[in-house]
Amino acid sequence: MQIKHNISLKQFNTFGIDVKAKHFTSISNIDDLKHVLALKDYPKKLILGGGSNILLTKDLEMLVMHLNIKGISIVSENADFVTVKAHAGENWHDFVQWCLARDFGGLENLSLIPGNVGTAPIQNIGAYGVELKDRFVSCEAISLETGTFKTFLKAACHFGYRNSIFKNEAKGKYIITSVTFRLTKRHHKINIGYGSISEKLDTMAITKPTIQDVAKAVIDIRENKLPNPQIIGNSGSFFKNPVISKKHFQKLSESFNNIPSYPASDTEVKVPAGWLIEKAGFKGKHFGNYGVHKNQALVLVNYGNASGTDILKLSKLIQSTVKRLFDISLEAEVNIL
Repeated sequence: MQIKHNISLKQFNTFGIDVKAKHFTSISNIDDLKHVLALKDYPKKLILGGGSNILLTKDLEMLVMHLNIKGISIVSENADFVTVKAHAGENWHDFVQWCLARDFGGLENLSLIPGNVGTAPIQNIGAYGVELKDRFVSCEAISLETGTFKTFLKAACHFGYRNSIFKNEAKGKYIITSVTFRLTKRHHKINIGYGSISEKLDTMAITKPTIQDVAKAVIDIRENKLPNPQIIGNSGSFFKNPVISKKHFQKLSESFNNIPSYPASDTEVKVPAGWLIEKAGFKGKHFGNYGVHKNQALVLVNYGNASGTDILKLSKLIQSTVKRLFDISLEAEVNIL
């Protein structure tokens, strides 16, 4: 383990924003992590995983710790279920592919989501009708203050829509080092009722899909709709889908009779943020080196050497426009630093 200084973080965030960390180290095992946390010379520390859910707007005057702890193992299994533990530094999509290669079901709808395993519970990542919490058992985390480990069971994580305890009362207090999932070995539950998965399967001439078929359909959809961050800088969906009252929705429907929605509760509905942004005129719009992706209005992109403040300025313009047109407040899904 080595601590470096004045290191560019461009390759460590999927937006490709070129800001510098005053101090930087890559951590590949638990002992190194404990050692770094105990260092008194660096009182301000930031953990960085896959860099897929973060917008960096300035140089970081702190020690940035790139968590790169790897490893996947089977904890227990029976004829129907398997419990799998993955360490925080594992790439999320690679982990999903590892499970699919062994016919372990439950995560296939979450294929190709960028980022690492360790940051997945923070966001309670989700896609196509499935959320991480649906297969989550527990996670292990280390306290930044005491250096001791704590196991968070599902109930303790307070999972919500793109939300968890790690974005609220435990924010900045713990580093997740591993996550454990309960997956199916047979009698897989095939979830194709959300989005365009069933349509994609039809074009693939598949009538009885396997979990591998579902994953392939999801990957094809995401690759067609979302830009590859290795080619065009982005963090996937920038905004959460807002939840509004049914009364508010009915009023909007009078002016926008084709506004889509999904049930959220007995009194609320979820409205696709991408639809709102597209109707506000931002889809495919360029602002020099940055803009909104042509195929998915939820995705803000860095076409070249845009700064984090450029992207932030655009996000605020979108928020104010959507608020003015629809009286809906969009909330950023990414963490802004």
